[in-house]
Amino acid sequence: MKNIQNISLQPFQAINYQLATDELWAVEDINWMQQALNLAKQGAAREEVPVGAILVHNQQIIGQGFNEPIGRHDATAHAEIIALRDACTRLNNYRLPLQTTLYVTLEPCTMCIGALIHARVDRLIYAASEPRAGMVGSQMNLAAESFYNHRIQVYKGLCREHSSQMLKAFFRERRQASKRKKR
Repeated sequence: MKNIQNISLQPFQAINYQLATDELWAVEDINWMQQALNLAKQGAAREEVPVGAILVHNQQIIGQGFNEPIGRHDATAHAEIIALRDACTRLNNYRLPLQTTLYVTLEPCTMCIGALIHARVDRLIYAASEPRAGMVGSQMNLAAESFYNHRIQVYKGLCREHSSQMLKAFFRERRQASKRKKR
């Protein structure tokens, strides 16, 4: 996982990238997303798909996690679910406080957006889109469905390039390792 570990997450690069794409983000949002990217790197170091998530309330981390389905032998151990479980355990409540934001490095899947809705996350900010299975814009937008009794504000694209590069490097390295094994 050398390539992933070398991806720079310098704050000024993130700010410059956002300015270059005409999208302005609060410095706090950039900092939280960079922490989620660092969690994704931790997952990659364990050979998990590099996705990280941080739940923030009142500028404090209340939950965090990275993908761990392989290590935990648990198909539900996505970064968002791990972060939710962490926050709910810390808070001793299955619902999160008002004005909680989730920062995640990849667009949530069906399971994860459902869990975020049920936990009452207020705001979701994700980095990279997931064209195959993303459920807040790429394939569908479950967060916008009227049959849910809770609405999440969704924002996308913060540190998109960093997340995309990390995911591409991870899967490129995985394919190369697979080819080496076959020889």
